[in-house]
Amino acid sequence: MTKASIDLQELRRRIYLKAKAEPAWRFWGLFVHVCKLETLREAYKMAKRNGGAPGIDGVSFADIELAGVEAFLSELRDELVTGRYRPLPNRRKEIPKGDGKVRILGIPTIRDRVVQGALKLILEPIFEADFQGGSYGYRPKRTAHQAVARVKKAVVLGLTRVIDLDLKTYFDTVSHSIALRKVALRVNDDAVMRLLKLILKAGGNKGVPQGGVISPLLSNLYLTDVDRMLERAAAVTRRGQYPNVEYVRFADDLVVLICDHPACDWLMEAIPRRLREELEKLEVQINEEKTRTVDLTKGETFSFVGFDFRRMKSRRGKWRVRAAPRGKARAHLISQLRELFRRYQSQPISGLLAQANPILRGWVNYFRVGDSADCFSYVRYWMERKVRRHLTRARGRQGFGWKRWKSTWIHETLGVFSDYRLVRLPEYNSVSSR
Repeated sequence: MTKASIDLQELRRRIYLKAKAEPAWRFWGLFVHVCKLETLREAYKMAKRNGGAPGIDGVSFADIELAGVEAFLSELRDELVTGRYRPLPNRRKEIPKGDGKVRILGIPTIRDRVVQGALKLILEPIFEADFQGGSYGYRPKRTAHQAVARVKKAVVLGLTRVIDLDLKTYFDTVSHSIALRKVALRVNDDAVMRLLKLILKAGGNKGVPQGGVISPLLSNLYLTDVDRMLERAAAVTRRGQYPNVEYVRFADDLVVLICDHPACDWLMEAIPRRLREELEKLEVQINEEKTRTVDLTKGETFSFVGFDFRRMKSRRGKWRVRAAPRGKARAHLISQLRELFRRYQSQPISGLLAQANPILRGWVNYFRVGDSADCFSYVRYWMERKVRRHLTRARGRQGFGWKRWKSTWIHETLGVFSDYRLVRLPEYNSVSSR
């Protein structure tokens, strides 16, 4: 869970243990912990660490620190304790998606981010105790790489029929009443419920804003009953040490993997039917155009958390899983870098690299667990070529300077990002074939 001060860590640990030991327990007296300066101070540190632009009020971290952080937190605490706190509307920002559409982010003010962070610090350990093993998105000590390993393990064990489920505008359609009802099953604190309702209403009459601090926790909680249904399905259909059903969910990205044995054919109808029943209770719609059923034994592929998955034979003749970066992921990276080169075309290369290297490092670190060698070679070559072009133009010349600047000089002396090594997934390596 989120690392905090020793006292706050201990409180969160005790809440988690209580929630884990008593699944039906409803917690009370939580609001006093949300309002503590210690909790607000930790929430402010989290907000600053995550960065981000100011909200609708235009107040930045620099403005707050100029006036004094402790004064800011004390005033915020007084507003919470006296019931005067009211969150401001979220600032809307459009983020382009790979399919030409846009994703709408709802950016709270820093003041509201701190309150949401404090609320998350207290509520998170309660619901972490309830979350299921197949859920990986936005959870402490869980990563997309672990989700990739779980998918690979399932395919190696013979679960080669895949239901690739896409939810239609999930974050925008979350029902506030259903979300609050789910929280109330574990929280018996009117002040906390009132605060949470105010936060939700600040983003509109429906949905949880992508960009809100508390949104990932609520979005996971919202789908926990779907996870529980899939956990039960996996348990009752299991044959000894081998599963017939597995699922992996990362936020609203969900895949269900089913055994290819003819005895499991009935599951290809039963699982989608049960999924629809559970999602209908939540008023969540399936995007029929993007939801697919894939058979990996026929050479078909599916996408999950940015990777394309394919079943193929190794050089030794054994079946393995190839997970490579999606073409859209590479295209988005190239688009970002191309825009940087355009903006810095008449400026020193050092300023450009200060912006480009962190982008490259983050992208490569994410995809280095997959079969990314070919993709990485392309990205490396593309980057070298653009850097050479930039340097020759700065000297008023044509061409790419292939003879003037060696690749080793570009990476070691100039400092262009060069760490494209791949790493293995330990969870996947230990899996034996079915």
